[in-house]
Amino acid sequence: MTVPTALDAEDARRLEECLGTGGVAVFPADTVYGLCCAPTNARAVQRLYELKGRPAKRPAAIMFFALAALLRVLPEIRARERAALQALLPGPATLLLPNRTNRFPLACGAPEGGANSLGLRVPAWTAALAALDTVGMAVLQSSANLSGEPDARRLADVPASIRTGADLVIDGGELPGIASTVLDLREYAQSGEWSIVREGPLARADVELILASC
Repeated sequence: MTVPTALDAEDARRLEECLGTGGVAVFPADTVYGLCCAPTNARAVQRLYELKGRPAKRPAAIMFFALAALLRVLPEIRARERAALQALLPGPATLLLPNRTNRFPLACGAPEGGANSLGLRVPAWTAALAALDTVGMAVLQSSANLSGEPDARRLADVPASIRTGADLVIDGGELPGIASTVLDLREYAQSGEWSIVREGPLARADVELILASC
């Protein structure tokens, strides 16, 4: 099933229905095309990893479609971390925080893969994709590419095996094509320390300015 580029409330409804019934979906974000499923559905998570050819021990990010939903679902986030999240998100960043209450264990991989951490993501939706901010559930999310292969800027760049294996495919047109900057904020609440794990659209200088204003 392929949805046209122009997104509306019906597209958001289809995505929620797909995820709520155990499906795996290809969707456009503010960076690259992603692959997502319900984070508590073990079979759906297994399918997502199989489609990517990704080792099950590797962690994945938890994505919320709106920042308010993230803050509501994760009230244990500390004040300093909350300020950083509100400053950096929505945006092209994935933030690693301590997983103090063992949330979303299926996204955390093996212990050595980051079980004590939780990667959080909230896209900055463009006007064309803004309808997706009404999706009310968190998702386990990874890029819609084969493990180790280039990220997908256009739907046509998503491998055919992933497009045909997914239960829903949403075409959002051409995207920026650079995966999110990954920031390690696991020590931020205690010491203010942070680091960049993966370079991306959000440059170090920008992060420094944003966090300095918190």
